[in-house]
Amino acid sequence: MKCNSEFLAATSGPHHLGAEEPPEFCTALRTYAHCTHRTARTCRGDLAYHSAVHGIDDLMAQHNCSKEGPTAQPRPRPPPRGDSQERSDSPEICHYEKSFHKHSPPPNYTHCGLFGDPHLRTFSDTFQTCKVQGAWPLIDNNYLNVQVTNTPVWPGSTATATSKLTIIFKSFQECVDQKVYQAEMDELPAAFIDGSQNGGDKHGANSLKITEKVSGQHVEIQAKYIGTTIVVRQVGRYLTFAVRMPEEVVNAVEDRDNQGLYLCLRGCPLNQQIDLEAVRSASQATESQPRQKGQAFTHDAATAKCREKLPVEDVYFKSCVFDLLTTGDVNFTLAAYYAFEDVKMLHSNKDKLHLYGQSRNAAPSRRPAPLFLLLAALGYLSHFSAIFL
Repeated sequence: MKCNSEFLAATSGPHHLGAEEPPEFCTALRTYAHCTHRTARTCRGDLAYHSAVHGIDDLMAQHNCSKEGPTAQPRPRPPPRGDSQERSDSPEICHYEKSFHKHSPPPNYTHCGLFGDPHLRTFSDTFQTCKVQGAWPLIDNNYLNVQVTNTPVWPGSTATATSKLTIIFKSFQECVDQKVYQAEMDELPAAFIDGSQNGGDKHGANSLKITEKVSGQHVEIQAKYIGTTIVVRQVGRYLTFAVRMPEEVVNAVEDRDNQGLYLCLRGCPLNQQIDLEAVRSASQATESQPRQKGQAFTHDAATAKCREKLPVEDVYFKSCVFDLLTTGDVNFTLAAYYAFEDVKMLHSNKDKLHLYGQSRNAAPSRRPAPLFLLLAALGYLSHFSAIFL
């Protein structure tokens, strides 16, 4: 465990443990305790972890160490050779674009994003609004896994938003160790769960880096060894996700035909998709109905609010209106705005930034019957009746 090795390094030396233990030993113990606390969530099923926690308590009692007091600054982890920056002698395979032959065509990049209540833009530029309550895989390929958990915005609500995000970067050759990043509501860390900010101890470790852009609000992860950039934001209480990834990496799956739940690749299942136009029609139909104080925006008020940040009436604008109608939370306006800002930064085709229509899964065998569409619309009509009546 990383905490063990840091403690041993801090306490190694010629002195011997005893009653007159120097204060540096208590400082090292407190640092050890803080380190184990940071890894509690990921190590809670590890017997060695629990043994370490009990051992720390025993040592602190034996040496009269207070739990309150100074801790040591983490020692910088020296790279195998060279400085802490990305080194020129880093293996070529750890830089995706450099690994291409200079006469080869540049790689094609794709984009996927998830935001709001929740809205999905897939790698093929289809756009969907989905229910997808609970845990769902966004990406699942040979290099990384991304899973989101969507929860109701209030108890009993049909509106959901992303409350948890887990990204697993798999160990890759001489570039990176396996690393796990996890964000939750009100917890957007600028480090992996082991406290590090790069890919570990391998020679190309700095080909994976986390950068905090805005504390507690905006984190960017660069995985240069697979040519991938990930943006995670907390907007209001909920999380947004955006990624730029080469097509070769997107399609690096063991069994593509069985990747039906990989949302960024295949989109949401039909029974999880929501028809935005049906919802818009329902909200306009109930516009004249009396509303109780504190209830959701009217359609006109939501439209005006969204136009302040999103002047083009594309799918991001429509998603903003939808979210204000379903949640009443003005922060969802910013979620749609930042989602589009991320598209502008990450999408490789500037002619495809704006999308104007929502897409359903167009596979002929999966095309919904008219009755299914009617029932889906009625389900959300009943939801809006509850809001506006």
